Amino acid sequence: MLFRYQGYVSAALVLGGCDVNGPHLYQIYPHGSTGKLPFTTMGSGSLAAMAVFEEGFKDDLEEEEAVELVKRAILAGIFNDLGSGSNCDTTVIRLDGTVVHGRNCIMPNEVKPLRDSVKRSDVLNMRKGTTAVLKSTFKPRKSGFGVTLADVTVTPMET
Repeated sequence: MLFRYQGYVSAALVLGGCDVNGPHLYQIYPHGSTGKLPFTTMGSGSLAAMAVFEEGFKDDLEEEEAVELVKRAILAGIFNDLGSGSNCDTTVIRLDGTVVHGRNCIMPNEVKPLRDSVKRSDVLNMRKGTTAVLKSTFKPRKSGFGVTLADVTVTPMET
């Protein structure tokens, strides 16, 4: 699918899991290259997050220490990059197959209290029917214009 869209759609992935050989962590870039690393970051806040990992990572971290390190790295990305979102989710995949999801375990930019404190005037709410429809017409497309499936030539991808 990504090939079909020719670079207009992309995904940067961090893939982790455990098998009989132990835990594994991979980074998969949008252009397809991969890397197996002890820790990784991706996305617009990745440089700030990587700095936290490089300072705090040790091979023998306990699970709780590792989760706290990940939270600090995500927060560094959030606070040092405007495009990095505003909450922190963690997932721990253990060797015994159990998985622990920490959904919204930290929400540093919680906006609900701010929104609740703002009093909005009911005058500013636009109800349905507020704007009158002056004219409504439908013009069917004339045949012979545009591209149809018959115009498309499908060729196999080179492998």
